[in-house]
Amino acid sequence: MKNANRRDFIKKASILSLQAGIISKSNFLILSKNSNKPVILGGEKTILPNQWVKWPIWDSENDEKILLDVMRSGVWSRAKTVSLFEEKWANLIGSKRCLTVVNGTNALIIALNQSKIQAGDEVIVTPYTFIATIQAILANGAIPIFVDVDPTTFQMDPTKIEAKISQRTKAIMPVHILGLPCDMPRIMEVAKKHQLIVIEDACQAPLAAINHQHVGTFGKAGCFSFQNSKNIAIGEGGAIISNDEAFMDACYSFHNLGLPYGIATGSISAGSQIQGNKLRFSEYQAAIGLAQLSRLEEQTAKRNENANYLTSLLKSIDGIHTVRLYPDVTRAAYHLYPFRYDPNAFKGLSRAQFLQALDAEGVPCSGGYTSLNTQPFLKQTFESSNFKKMYSSNELNYTSYMENNQCPLNNQLCNEAVWFTQNLLLGTKNDMELIDQAIQRIHAHADQIKKKLK
Repeated sequence: MKNANRRDFIKKASILSLQAGIISKSNFLILSKNSNKPVILGGEKTILPNQWVKWPIWDSENDEKILLDVMRSGVWSRAKTVSLFEEKWANLIGSKRCLTVVNGTNALIIALNQSKIQAGDEVIVTPYTFIATIQAILANGAIPIFVDVDPTTFQMDPTKIEAKISQRTKAIMPVHILGLPCDMPRIMEVAKKHQLIVIEDACQAPLAAINHQHVGTFGKAGCFSFQNSKNIAIGEGGAIISNDEAFMDACYSFHNLGLPYGIATGSISAGSQIQGNKLRFSEYQAAIGLAQLSRLEEQTAKRNENANYLTSLLKSIDGIHTVRLYPDVTRAAYHLYPFRYDPNAFKGLSRAQFLQALDAEGVPCSGGYTSLNTQPFLKQTFESSNFKKMYSSNELNYTSYMENNQCPLNNQLCNEAVWFTQNLLLGTKNDMELIDQAIQRIHAHADQIKKKLK
């Protein structure tokens, strides 16, 4: 009887063990299957909510002393700390002079203004940029003339510039958008040939370089932004750099109520020599900037290392077209990491659906800019009383202007682009692999995602 009970026990135990093994194997297969399935279809998340470096970075132990010293001093308006930051920024970029101002937008406005860009002038510019670039031109009474982009580089196509030059063209404003350098050697050739001023919008491109020369130093002036999302974050802030001493003196005067260069901040007795504004940087902004500046070189190197690695991974995915840098680029800033998305290679999954699926995976992403040359603010400006006083009705014919400023490749780019913000590139190589794997999963299950999101 005991032996019979023992046999029954062993038999039952064996069956339970076998069942447990089947269940365990089944669970493993389910987990494996889910790990290869996109999150939006019920797959397991492989990217944690805190996966990405938080931006901006503040190192309490090392960053706070200089800021607290400034705050405790009671000297908060422009003084020695601002001058120190300007000196360090000029030296870092490779320019004789630097002037800090309240933001990158006003850096552009001042640089154009003191280059004598005004009513009746045209400025050649890209349609693929932040709105501040265009508004700076309009703020000086000039008219932007748009040159279509090369979608493979996301930049203004230098081969199309000369066709847009007229008798009214006064300047070219290259924009190193996304932190990727324009083809400055070719742009400078065109500018020299037609005797045009070059003001570089390098707001997104600190430390980007062409043949080891930093962008912002090729033209008459370069402008930078220190807004909170930028690679050097101060909250708000901007800078103008140039080797032209007289120009920089004039920019300084303009930003300080038109008072002569060299007059102390707060002086009321010297008298203003030009029409100006009050756009001064503060001491505590400069203190934050000095703290951020100490990490910029290392962070830029890390962004380039990870961007290059991510590009090497994404190139293998059909329908993902990674950005092309010009041959002379020795370093990009990668304020944003862009690529072009082709829905045809993803079973017709729209870009909006792709972005939704990628966001579900835990990869922050966006579609970037919309076409600037078709936005309502241009028409509103043309219809303003100021512009009607400065230009004839023929010159402000908006329909004609639009016909002459069509940029079809830019429209296409705005429909194809996908962006990652620069903080994602401050992670590890494994982080870049996780991004690649997330896109691979979406690609493999694109048809199912499309049906789910229909």
